[in-house]
Amino acid sequence: MGTIQKMPTVSVVIPTMNEAKNLPHVLPRLPDIVTEVVLVDGGSKDNTVEVAREVRPDIRIIRQTGRGKGNALTEGFEATTGDIIVTMDADNSNDPQEILLFVDALMNDADFAKGSRYIGDGGSTDFTWIRWFGNCAINLLANACFQVQFTDLCYGYNAFWRYCIPDLYIDCPGFEVETLMNIRACKAKLRIKEVPSFEAPRLFGESKLKAMYDGGRILKTIILERVTPAARLYLAFSVAKK
Repeated sequence: MGTIQKMPTVSVVIPTMNEAKNLPHVLPRLPDIVTEVVLVDGGSKDNTVEVAREVRPDIRIIRQTGRGKGNALTEGFEATTGDIIVTMDADNSNDPQEILLFVDALMNDADFAKGSRYIGDGGSTDFTWIRWFGNCAINLLANACFQVQFTDLCYGYNAFWRYCIPDLYIDCPGFEVETLMNIRACKAKLRIKEVPSFEAPRLFGESKLKAMYDGGRILKTIILERVTPAARLYLAFSVAKK
C-alpha cells in the first residue's frame, strides 16, 4: 500500500440530477482541505450546472455519458486529480464538514474510510421503516458472506486513497455501487475504517432511490460477489438487463 507523507490533495465527487436548489447549501460548506470538486451531471433539466459554477467558480463539470450513480462515480473518479477521493450526495443529506473525519481516518493508516449512520455520533433523520429494515438485512447478509463487521453497507458517503481505484473496479450502473465498493475494498484486503456520519433529510426535490427495486439490485450484487465464476456470469447478465 502506498504512503503519502505530505498533506494530501482532496477531490470530492458529487453526482447530480436536478439539484440546483440544494447545491447552494452544500458547496459553500465544503472544508478548506478540499482542493478539487468534480460535479458529474446526469442531464439535469434545471440549472444545476449554472448554479454550481456560480456558487463555486473553480468546480469541474463532467457531463455524464452513461446512466446511473455507479456510472457517474466511475466517470467522476476518472476526472479527479486528488490523492484522496471523497464521494458524497448533492441533496444536503451529507454534512460536508465530516470530510475532515474521513481524511483523518485515511491519514491514520486506513485505505478506505466508509461512513456509518450506526456508530458513535452517526444517525439518520431520513430513514423510513422499509429502508431501516432493508439496510439491517443487507448488512447481516454481507457480513455473513464475507466475514466482516460492516454496520452500514449501503451508505454513499465514503473516502479512499487514489491507489484504491483499481481494487474497487466499479462495473455496475446504479445505487448498488456503494455496496459493491465496500465489498470489493474488503475482498482486496484494504484497511477499512468506519466513520460516524449523520444523514439529514433531503432539502429539495425527490429522492432517486427506489427502496424495493434498488434493494433487489443490492442483494443481487452481494450474491454476485460471493458465488462461483459461472454463476457470476449468469447473474451479471441478469442484473445488466434491468
